[in-house]
Parts: sequence; C-alpha cells; structure tokens
Amino acid sequence: MFLRSVSCLVLILSLAGCSGARTVAGGLGGAVTAPLEDVGLRRERIPTVLLQAQANPYDMRNLDRCSTIGAEITRLDEALGPDVDEPPAPDGRNMGDRAVDAAAEATLDAIRNTATDFIPARSWIRALSGADQHSREVQAAIEAGRLRRAFLKGQGMRFNCAPPAAPRWFQPSRR
Repeated sequence: MFLRSVSCLVLILSLAGCSGARTVAGGLGGAVTAPLEDVGLRRERIPTVLLQAQANPYDMRNLDRCSTIGAEITRLDEALGPDVDEPPAPDGRNMGDRAVDAAAEATLDAIRNTATDFIPARSWIRALSGADQHSREVQAAIEAGRLRRAFLKGQGMRFNCAPPAAPRWFQPSRR
C-alpha cells in the first residue's frame, strides 16, 4: 500500500514536471531512512564553526579587521544559511514550477512521516537512543551560531565595516 502510494505520487510528479520528480528522487533516501535518526544510527553532523560559536560566541581573537570579521560571518552563513537581513535569492521559477516543487516536498514529508510512524514508542526510543539529546545539541549550536553572527555584524558596524562584515543595510561612513 505504502509503496504503491509513493509510486503513484512519483508518477504524477514526473508527468507534471521533471523538477518535482528529481526533488522526490533526490530526497527519497533521506525520507525513507529517517527512522535511523530515531534509533541513533544516523546523526546530523554539527559544523565546526557552530561548535566554536557555542564554546565562545563573543571571541574576538584575530578579528580586528573588517576582512577577518567578514570571513568569519561568511563561514557562519555557509553553516546557517542566509541571515535575516539578506534579501531572498531570486529562483526564477514560475508558479507551476513552485507548485510542483511544493507537491514534491509534501510527498517527501508524507514518506518521512510514514517511515517514522512504523516505530512503536518512538518518543521512548528517541530518548533512549540519545536522538532527542542530539537534536537539542544541534539546535543549541545553531542558536549559538546565530548569536555569534549577530554579534560579529554589530562589531563590524562598530569598526565601520561594509557588508558582509556588517548588516546588509549598513552604510559605512566615509572618514
């Protein structure tokens, strides 16, 4: 039943557009293996820059120039994605492509949810396997990275730096 539903959805998405089928095909492995995270057999790796931010979010060693602050913010952007002051990148997709991609993402969510629903007492297993603890550690590292990025952009403003060492909207004054 489950595989028949997935096959039908993939067929519909492939008829609707290649991008939707590619999205499902590309994410299918991760969706089907989602239960491996619950039992602790697969864990999301925390980027080193986020672990460093967690250890010392206000560290300014070797960050005394705009170029070094900007480089550190770029490292954080690579781990976290764009900051809230960044405009969204234009994706060039039309309404139909966005609808197909949304359907593909919904298909992957349904597959992921179905795969994890097969685990009895999932919350207990996540607690016993350490998966819940690891999820909390990942979220804490992400929060520390965001905090560090905001702090560094504030320091960049103080040093009169241009973006990316300061928020995108900041205009350095001419001295």
